[in-house]
Amino acid sequence: MKTNYLISNKYKIPGWILLIVGLITGAFLITSEFESDLLEVNVLAIFNGDSLFSDNEGFFKIIENSIVDEIIALCIIIGGLMVGFSKEKVEDEFIYKLRKDSLVWAIIFNYIVLIIMIVFIYEFTFFNVLVYNMFTPLLVFIIRFNFLKFKS
Repeated sequence: MKTNYLISNKYKIPGWILLIVGLITGAFLITSEFESDLLEVNVLAIFNGDSLFSDNEGFFKIIENSIVDEIIALCIIIGGLMVGFSKEKVEDEFIYKLRKDSLVWAIIFNYIVLIIMIVFIYEFTFFNVLVYNMFTPLLVFIIRFNFLKFKS
């Protein structure tokens, strides 16, 4: 089975490390509401709209921002992509079918959850739902694919 979109199997372990570190530090950041000035640096913001009365509002502004949450999100996304789209040691038709079915299942599950959240969650809390929703398709795909692979 020729799969052009899969990367080498050697990226699976570094992917798991990035994903697990990202998930653990992300959970810590969310539950503790930790604010750090440790990695506060000047960054380019494509649009900055902190407040209506800010002098620094507009497009392509240099702002000072803590990049801890961005690093955590990148760890989760890059690690998840490395885990989800690394070849298995034996990449055959069965694994291909499990991968495809898991991906379809994850997307359907993701949008069902999103529909429910659109109906029942409002205001700024909905923004948090959208942030978490950015990770759910990838995480559900990885969980479902590995569960089906383990089960068989």
